[in-house]
Amino acid sequence: MIIKPAKRLDNVQEFYFSKKLKEIAAMRSQGIDVLNLGIGSPDLPPAPEVSKLLCEQSCLPDVHAYQPYLGIPELRAAFAAWYSRYFGVKLDPANEVLPLIGSKEGIIHIAMTFLEAGDVALVPNPGYPTYRAASELAGAEVVDFPLSAENNWLPDLEALEKTDLRRVKVMWVDYPNMPTGAHANLAFFEKLIAFGKRHNMLIVNDNPYSFILNDDHLSLLSVPGAMDVALELNSLSKSHNLAGWRVGMLAGRADYLGHVVRFKSNVDSGMFKPVQLSAALALAASQSWYDALNATYRQRRKLACQLLDLLGCGYDPAATGMFVWARVPNQYQSGYELTDLLLNEAHVFITPGGIFGSNGDGYVRISLCSKEEVFETAISRVKSEVTSFSKHGLSIPAGA
Repeated sequence: MIIKPAKRLDNVQEFYFSKKLKEIAAMRSQGIDVLNLGIGSPDLPPAPEVSKLLCEQSCLPDVHAYQPYLGIPELRAAFAAWYSRYFGVKLDPANEVLPLIGSKEGIIHIAMTFLEAGDVALVPNPGYPTYRAASELAGAEVVDFPLSAENNWLPDLEALEKTDLRRVKVMWVDYPNMPTGAHANLAFFEKLIAFGKRHNMLIVNDNPYSFILNDDHLSLLSVPGAMDVALELNSLSKSHNLAGWRVGMLAGRADYLGHVVRFKSNVDSGMFKPVQLSAALALAASQSWYDALNATYRQRRKLACQLLDLLGCGYDPAATGMFVWARVPNQYQSGYELTDLLLNEAHVFITPGGIFGSNGDGYVRISLCSKEEVFETAISRVKSEVTSFSKHGLSIPAGA
């Protein structure tokens, strides 16, 4: 007897990194030392005072009960203060801020709240795969909108205007962009909000990379009137090294957030109170905290670019976020071919751009979430595999 899964899973595959980590684990079990430069999981700790507060609060006897579905007031207030300080956006902490168990959770909550069969969701190509998966799980039809280097990885709104947008309910965007590292400016955000209003669609900006190698902190909600048609997700995973703590937030108009709460409150509960209190403290970090974090990432980016130079890839050295997005040399059919070669010959894993959509096929992505010595080892391995790589048409630059 076989119990079949629901049809909603027909078009949803296991997350790429979930499968790849199994493959890497299998190689390591055979004694192969694989260097993982593919996944954006911060390896640096949070501020010491944040971890200290978590330990202290966890030892108290009265913090282990269920917590409010809307998050504790201290965390909502901290998120609102953070948005005011860095983004210039005034949010009512009582009803325009919703703490989340990570912003990835928020993507599925938004999809399940606003999308259903008959609706269309616009998804960036290349883009974070969860936008597509969440939209399909909600029963919506997914339509890609292409992003390209020629248009600075921004959607061509004029081209979209010429398509049938009547059933579009949600448009997913993420700036600073993942995987490309591109960033939008206020003028583009103003056009995007106007576009959403003309076509009565909800624009959702996923904004977790604003503080990594980026001095221009910009929120979609800073556009006048944006709250009418926009929501914004944010996260402490990257900006404060709290990825495993699962702390995110959704900001937007009170009635929109109220709809999301109707769904969310039926599928999860509030976060552990000491985690929320510690996250509130993290959000009050001084500018020196962010400066030190970015100094580390800046050094790592230099080494990542050295590795990409060895591989003959082209990239934007000023891109934002904790990744470097790079075009592969013409001799490779796709980023998959280069990443497979790198994994098999040098035992270094980087991400093929094609996992983010067909417009990423000719690209690869390197994560900056590894110590400098790991990058140095990867560079050394590529240099030592000159013969193996040259068989595949790769030329290591002289003097590298």
